Amino acid sequence: MGAAMRRIQAGNALTAFGIGFTVPFLYIYVAQVRDLGSMAATSAFVAFALGALVALPLTGRVIDRRGPVPVVIGAAFAASVGAVSLGLSTSIVPILLSALMLGAGQAVMQPALATMIVWCSTPSTRTRAFALQFFMQNLGLGIGGLIGGQIVDESRPGSFTLLFGIEAVMFLVLAGVILTVKMPQAPVIKDATPKDPAQSGGSGWKRLLRHQAMVKLLVLGFVIFFACYGQFESGLAAFGTEAAGISPSTLGFALAANTGAIVLAQFVVLRLVEKRRRSRVIALVGLIWTVAWVIAGFSGLGHGSAMVAAAAFITTYGLFGIGEAMLSPTLAPLVADLAPEGSVGQYNSAFALVKQMALALGPLGVPLGAGVPMLYIGTFVVVSLGIAWLALRLGRQLTPEQDNPSLSRVVAQGGRVEVAKAAESVPA
Repeated sequence: MGAAMRRIQAGNALTAFGIGFTVPFLYIYVAQVRDLGSMAATSAFVAFALGALVALPLTGRVIDRRGPVPVVIGAAFAASVGAVSLGLSTSIVPILLSALMLGAGQAVMQPALATMIVWCSTPSTRTRAFALQFFMQNLGLGIGGLIGGQIVDESRPGSFTLLFGIEAVMFLVLAGVILTVKMPQAPVIKDATPKDPAQSGGSGWKRLLRHQAMVKLLVLGFVIFFACYGQFESGLAAFGTEAAGISPSTLGFALAANTGAIVLAQFVVLRLVEKRRRSRVIALVGLIWTVAWVIAGFSGLGHGSAMVAAAAFITTYGLFGIGEAMLSPTLAPLVADLAPEGSVGQYNSAFALVKQMALALGPLGVPLGAGVPMLYIGTFVVVSLGIAWLALRLGRQLTPEQDNPSLSRVVAQGGRVEVAKAAESVPA
């Protein structure tokens, strides 16, 4: 791994540490600390996602034309301003505006950082690069969530302001780190990104929407993000606090369990999935998450003690982590392998946009999770089974090399070997 890749991964981890301070506690902050109620908290989550929906459609073209570095830096500054404003807001309108800016900044960073990783890697190293990114990202999130859970105090709004301030500083740290990254020269970039002559012609969104495999991946991605992240950060937290009686500190421990599962499983899982069909790996994730939702339902039944409910809830987050560890070396590299030359930013932005659309709809589960908990659980058991079905259908649209990472790891001899070496040792 070259110096450029190391700095990208380090900046990403520090930013995740800052985000981890606030993500598990946003619902509590808006609904209880600022005393605005559950609907206001739901609106804040929606505003967060809408900020991304506004910014992402234009992001891909800017990344492909101007490069990912200025996009990351601009997004980091916007997210920093949004985080500070959110921590100081006391009424609904400032909270929604702050969430809008924070959501836009965080969302734009995702495809830009993903494109930087693609440019600094080759098809043979990309799976591990994205697995490492996810590992470092979740390590930062977990540590931030664990520490944040011990700092927050619902009776002291200033404790939440402190958390949002730390998040803002971490975004500025990311901008500073990325400024020191020296990206590879154009010839290396050209050879490091996949080519698909069948997808040439046309431009932008029109070309992408003609790509059947990518469209099916976008649909699958929407369902995955809706069933996991869309609930992980909103509906599941509401279910835990309202139906299962989970405390804020337990939410922090649940996030730590999620991270712990990823830390323990990530590279073991990587060895298992590298030589297997990606579509079947995703289908298995759907089955694992089905079990996770069943266990979450048990935590809200009220038949056991508070400790049993907390243990079941924490186990749910751990199972989500195992599934996420399986997806990290699968989804993002697949997006890159499907992207034609010169469109990596566009494809990454489209996938990030789908994620944000799922997040925008995800908070609609908050009233259901808090008010009709067993219907909420049953719904997402069915959705998780749907993930397995959609993944198997996607596998029929992929080439053997796209579906099996071990086949895509073969680097052609000759000049392409030198290009692969150059991409892995880009100087700082």
